[in-house]
Amino acid sequence: MSMSNKQSRISVFNEKLAARITSGVATMWCAYIFAIIALISLPSAIKTGDIVTIVAWVAQTFLQLVLLSIIMVGQNVASASVEQKINETHTASLGEFELAKEARQLNNEEIKELKEIARDMHALLKRLDATQK
Repeated sequence: MSMSNKQSRISVFNEKLAARITSGVATMWCAYIFAIIALISLPSAIKTGDIVTIVAWVAQTFLQLVLLSIIMVGQNVASASVEQKINETHTASLGEFELAKEARQLNNEEIKELKEIARDMHALLKRLDATQK
């Protein structure tokens, strides 16, 4: 197996693993698990009575663990909403494009008919002019 092929397989594995971990962490269930894990150390932080330790627990333990998942869930929700709006806009744009194509086709047909009428009128005017001379 060549080194490039081996690196490619490792890259594919790493990408798949990262995608699975990301999709797992980006769930509210993961946020609940992280909250439980963080709360395990809360009694020890409180026992110290040191406000710096308690604030550090909140900032470094609870917020970092729990907010990570919640933010990822929120981003997924926002992304889905944006994707839905993009799809709706795309569908509406395609509809407008089809209407514009139909309108252009109708205009071309009308122009063709108007040209025929103008030719007929021109021929009629020539005949009238010839009969008056």
